[in-house]
Amino acid sequence: MKEKWDERFARAEYVYGTDPNVFFREILSSLQPGRILLPAEGEGRNAVYAAESGWEVHTFDFSEQARTKALALAAERRVEITYDIADLETYRFPISAYDAVGLFFVHMPPALRRRVHTACARSLRPGGTLVLEAFSKRQRGYESGGPRDENLLYTVDTLVEDFSSLQCSLCEERVVVFDEGEFHRGEGCVVRFVGTLLSAGSDESLTGVNPPPFSP
Repeated sequence: MKEKWDERFARAEYVYGTDPNVFFREILSSLQPGRILLPAEGEGRNAVYAAESGWEVHTFDFSEQARTKALALAAERRVEITYDIADLETYRFPISAYDAVGLFFVHMPPALRRRVHTACARSLRPGGTLVLEAFSKRQRGYESGGPRDENLLYTVDTLVEDFSSLQCSLCEERVVVFDEGEFHRGEGCVVRFVGTLLSAGSDESLTGVNPPPFSP
């Protein structure tokens, strides 16, 4: 798996582009800058954008090729990011360390997915926000990218369950049009989640059943 991604990221071009994910950009604009973690960040487009927006950015990926391109992009844009080489299976997520966590098209088998999602939620400080976009199981009907293995694709119910410790403000499935480099292009179906870790002692519900739709 690592060899596949190193080969893809070894190309001269940024295979997912250098602009941030549209959904990430929209949500980030509503948050007060602080410390953000971006697991499996790839070539750095979201990390660099967050740094340009005033965030202290921490990120990691298992691809050396991805890290090299991310740091080159950061240097070009004159921002700094902390980018470690690490694997999702072994990365030790710090507890209560971040004001935001962003997961974008991080597709994992069910057992690893549940473990990583739980760890990401625990990495938030009280009041911190987690934002995710990934391919829905319905993506198999589209040709705009993503894994073909249904076990690596997500549903709204999956995300609500995985992030039950957070107060959900958005969880939806949506058809979008991608323009994110060579491998995310054209119409596709995604799931999106935004949730917040409530302050200690809050009596509010930890999950939202019917959150309001998001309109980009």
